[in-house]
Amino acid sequence: MADMHNDNRVGSGGDWREADWEKGDGLIPAIIQDQATGQVLMLGYMNREAADETVASGKVTFFSRSKSRLWTKGETSGNFLHYVSAELDCDRDTILIQAVPVGPACHTGSRTCFTDQLPNGVGFLAHLQQLVQQRHAEMPEKSYTTSLFREGKSRIAQKVGEEGVELALARMKDDREEMANEAADLLFHMLVLLEDGELELGDVLKVLRQRHG
Repeated sequence: MADMHNDNRVGSGGDWREADWEKGDGLIPAIIQDQATGQVLMLGYMNREAADETVASGKVTFFSRSKSRLWTKGETSGNFLHYVSAELDCDRDTILIQAVPVGPACHTGSRTCFTDQLPNGVGFLAHLQQLVQQRHAEMPEKSYTTSLFREGKSRIAQKVGEEGVELALARMKDDREEMANEAADLLFHMLVLLEDGELELGDVLKVLRQRHG
């Protein structure tokens, strides 16, 4: 699970709970985003009390317009949204909340309230990382990923090296389809290696951000 640090700040200053509550008669929309994949999970509404409760409890809490009360996502289903951080938009009348979901976000059982599709773009890598972590924790039989973990770091490191060489050879042949296939193999085995070494994509991205800066 991601490191949940309960960040109350917006940008480089100011508490995100100090939104423009009056603009929406005390209620403003809150967009919930999966902290790991970037996938939008759902939309709810918050008042100031819901925002305070979210920070205090560490679980995303909304104001129910139909029940006229606060409600914590997952209070009946157990599918909580663990609060990580939040920020306001430029008009301070919409909240974007980063959260770690426990189970599906939608009451229908779907991953999100919009679609049940997998994350797009680089967000899919984070989703794939979660699957690798799950395989490592559960070690299901007849799983290729399980076999790699059982064979140990030497075998995992060997596969990463092999896939890297195969990708380079594919480039030398100008074979675009083979390059895509070998790059996919390399990325997958890299995720297995990181998991085996107790690292995550976030650790790699942190280094890249520091270098970029």
